[in-house]
This record gives sequence, structure tokens and C-alpha cells, in this order.
Amino acid sequence: MTDLTAAVERHCELFNDCVRTGDWAPFTASLADDARMAFTDVPVGPFEGREQIAVAYNEQPPTDTLTLEAVETLDPHTARALFVWDNSGEDGVMVLRWDDGKVAAIEVTFSAQATST
Repeated sequence: MTDLTAAVERHCELFNDCVRTGDWAPFTASLADDARMAFTDVPVGPFEGREQIAVAYNEQPPTDTLTLEAVETLDPHTARALFVWDNSGEDGVMVLRWDDGKVAAIEVTFSAQATST
């Protein structure tokens, strides 16, 4: 993945589209078969594999869109994305890793300020 900023932007746009439509199939199709999604500050997950992630999104779908604030490249396949939830105004951080053009790992922290000490 050469342009991680563009990849993160596409990921966030797809997420927001799926929040609006309620159809998570396009989002989960962007994930690797063995993708992993974890949350650092809520008692849910981790979810292992595209199918398990799809079930999680369908059973408890997000209801808020997000605005991407900044992207930091961590290595050639991994980026840290700072975002703000549009309705609540709370911030968060996602660390995303790509493999062969698919999202292979997502780690989400819902309150970046809580972890920036």
C-alpha cells in the first residue's frame, strides 16, 4: 500500500456510507479473510476473521459517522488515524494495517485524550 492516507480516507468514507445505509456488506468486503478488529477501551471483541466482524457489525451496528482529522504512517502497511465522531464530538484513534489491498487489522480506541497521557 503506497498511499496510506488515501486508503484511510476510503476506509472512513466506506464506514460512513455503511452507517447511513445500514448495509455493512461493502465494508466487510474490504477486509481480509483473516482480518482482526479489536477495541482497547470497551469490553467487546476482539473479532477474528471477516465473518465474525460482519456478524458484530450486523448485530450491533454503529450509529454515528466520523470525520477523519489526521493520518500518520507507522510503516509501509500501517497507519494511525485520528477521528472525531460527528454526533457526540468525542475523539478516537484507529490503527489500520493493510495486506494485499485489504484491511488486515483494525484497532480502535474511542477516546484518544484518555490514552494520550
